[in-house]
Amino acid sequence: MIRAFALLLNQDDPRKCTALKLIKFGTVMPTRVIKHNMLVLNPFAGQVVCKTDKNLVDSLCVIDCSWNKAQAVLTNYKFLKKGVVRRIPALLAGNPVNYARLGRLSSVESMSACYYVLGEKKFAYSLLNKFKWGHTFIELNHDALEDYSAADNREEVMKIETEYFGNKIVENNV
Repeated sequence: MIRAFALLLNQDDPRKCTALKLIKFGTVMPTRVIKHNMLVLNPFAGQVVCKTDKNLVDSLCVIDCSWNKAQAVLTNYKFLKKGVVRRIPALLAGNPVNYARLGRLSSVESMSACYYVLGEKKFAYSLLNKFKWGHTFIELNHDALEDYSAADNREEVMKIETEYFGNKIVENNV
């Protein structure tokens, strides 16, 4: 299985930080370094994650920062562009802060979605089970997640994304 890491930028309320909670549970390891063989989740990345990415990496890293600062942070810091940078295909948030908002996923939702698409569904569920609202994310996105995980390549994932969410995915995917 692909190891899970989180790069914490400490911009959010620690009581609501899902990445910090995953670290405290021992499910995710903190990191300060992004390696070349690491799948880095960035909602502004040009390429969407697909199951074939599993063959390119040995670890997964979510960059945990505030949505209010995300675009500036994730597009301007060069060290955050190392690794295999991908975005999660469009999904609805299940977290209480951004419930049902397109693309406004928490760190745990992003990681879970990525593991789901990569075929690690059991681990994806286990990440979400640590949060009382975690099941909501899967309920909102089950069909899309199943279709994304069944897609053979990036182009198919993007086609499925458009079928579910239309052209709304471009502007505010994050």
